Amino acid sequence: MKLKIALAVVIILPALALAVAGLVSKRASVRYVSAAQGRMPAATAERVPVLVELFTSEGCSSCPPADELLTTLEQMQPVEGAEVIALSEHVDYWNRLGWTDPYSSSEFSARQNDYARVFETDEVYTPQMVVDGRSQFVGSNSAEARNAIAAASRDPKAKVAVSLASEDARTASITLELRAERPREISESDSAAVLLAITESGLRSSVSRGENAGRRLNHTAVVRKLMTLGVLDSQAGASFVNSPLVRIDKSWKRDNLRAVVFVQELTSRRVLGAASVSLGKQ
Repeated sequence: MKLKIALAVVIILPALALAVAGLVSKRASVRYVSAAQGRMPAATAERVPVLVELFTSEGCSSCPPADELLTTLEQMQPVEGAEVIALSEHVDYWNRLGWTDPYSSSEFSARQNDYARVFETDEVYTPQMVVDGRSQFVGSNSAEARNAIAAASRDPKAKVAVSLASEDARTASITLELRAERPREISESDSAAVLLAITESGLRSSVSRGENAGRRLNHTAVVRKLMTLGVLDSQAGASFVNSPLVRIDKSWKRDNLRAVVFVQELTSRRVLGAASVSLGKQ
């Protein structure tokens, strides 16, 4: 079945096995932290952050292989020289077909439609993987994912740093410290937004209806919150510095949360830099 624009899915492609193991209010001063801190195994060379987005749904029978691939890319980091920073964005247009995805949001459906405009396609579909906002393909295609990630790791990147500054147990909130350099690569007449995503891994669902009825699904890097912190334009000279406050919902498991900060052009949707940090209790 193929559903165009509002409801679309591609035919399942087999997920190829990956066998290579590798390696959110007050303003505060910024402490510089490696984008890979607390995440990557020791490596002989610095890895370049690459943002990998997966548009998916629990109502889509083609999506579980893509969810598994995203998990492998995020946990195993199999692409030499690249640090995969994952975002799993559950769209809501599948909800009317029998199963309401508990992680879905119209916000992610709108974001996917923004990409459709940039990629000049008259379709949106699941599963769809987007790498650094520059390339898109069927989300279960392992070979294409690895090639796109490797290519993205060779592009110039803006330096982005994020760290956990403080927390308040009474209000279940944390304060982050972040800095994003003004990218040299902002397209003329374009601007770039600095966005913050809070993701949660280790999520599971037992699906009772829809195309995945009877299946137990596992998810990695599910976006729980996505917000824009500010905008950089091509003429600005200063770095972006912010100390956002993030409230931790009681339904989220703190040790499975990460904060992802990335810089993305508003028109072209190119991702110019990214970083992430674990929000687990220190």
